[in-house]
Amino acid sequence: MAVKLPWEKAMPASQFNFMKQVLAAPSPIGFEAAMTYGVLKPDFDAFKLKKWDTHQFMGNAGLVFDTDPGNENKLKVMICGHADKIRMQVRSIGEDGKIWINTDSFLPTVLIGHEVTLFSRNPKTGKFRGIEGGTVEALGAIHFAPPEFRSGSKGLKSEQIYLELQVYGENGRKQVEDLGVRPGDPIILNRPIKRGVSKDTFYGAYLDNGLGCFVVQEVLRLLATKGDLKNIRVMGAVASYEEIGRFGSRVFAGELKPDVLIAVDVNHDYKAAPGVGHERHTPQTMGEGFTIDHGSIISNQLNEIFQTVSDKKKIPLQDSVVGRDTGTDGMAAVLASIDAAATSVGFPIRNMHTISETAHTGDVLGCIHGIYEVLRLMDSKKMNRETFKNGHINLAK
Repeated sequence: MAVKLPWEKAMPASQFNFMKQVLAAPSPIGFEAAMTYGVLKPDFDAFKLKKWDTHQFMGNAGLVFDTDPGNENKLKVMICGHADKIRMQVRSIGEDGKIWINTDSFLPTVLIGHEVTLFSRNPKTGKFRGIEGGTVEALGAIHFAPPEFRSGSKGLKSEQIYLELQVYGENGRKQVEDLGVRPGDPIILNRPIKRGVSKDTFYGAYLDNGLGCFVVQEVLRLLATKGDLKNIRVMGAVASYEEIGRFGSRVFAGELKPDVLIAVDVNHDYKAAPGVGHERHTPQTMGEGFTIDHGSIISNQLNEIFQTVSDKKKIPLQDSVVGRDTGTDGMAAVLASIDAAATSVGFPIRNMHTISETAHTGDVLGCIHGIYEVLRLMDSKKMNRETFKNGHINLAK
């Protein structure tokens, strides 16, 4: 029987549980420390090699784990996921105790009835804490919906969405305010990932983009376990503010000036996406390998390194066309006016920006090992800045 490669094996329980821990960390936009400082940094500190260190920042809770801090002579490769999760926010509190919220990057209809966690400052202690048991609602019941809503010819608007904390009796607003709830408080979906019905699948909330952070961490773990690189300086980044404009990663790029930037983010399973077949998307799909972007500011030279490794190591790799903008932290260097060879890799998922995002562990494992093997190849060939400056693909030759 042929020996299975690492990315072909089912993800072991210990690794899956760590992935679950990363994805479950309450890290809505602007409050990323639960994932970065609470989960990733303690884990990194436990396996890091002696010379490795961490870059911390004042304006956000993002982190960059560095295998050779301060060394400007090596090729600097930044691998970047983002820790922030899309969230809802308290907008106002009604007299009856309804908490009117915004829906950010969620479709209003995908939120109805789901349990969430509201984070607010405890008025007694001054510290933030989570309030569970609330649900997101809109119309109250089908009986109160206009006919066109019942038929599906019209849908919900974001301003109809509110958080239900089961408040009753007099002074509903005061009851809510006494809990410490106030405008701006973040709300996130409450569903940790679970194994799926089909083999090697899983589903839950916030695969976007705890998965990218998980991949960054697992690449660093492989480097620490299998031996550090001699000629490459790796910076594993977990950024903030991606979901509102990719602001955190451009700070990282501006501060640390990587020569190579590899973003890791979720992608779409277009083959399984309903109602978009006429748009002729590249038929990337869940379970057939990690994806690599083409177009935008992507370095074709860097992509060729991924393709070489994929062919040699038999790691499944799918092509993804992005046009003008990757839509990921792969844009960080150019947005920070930094010269770097960049690409964006990921994994096809279904139901993006819902409570039931779905993915395949094989795609995630393939991405981890694909990036790791790219780093090893760069290191063995002693690639440097000049390698990328002089290695541009010339179609005239």
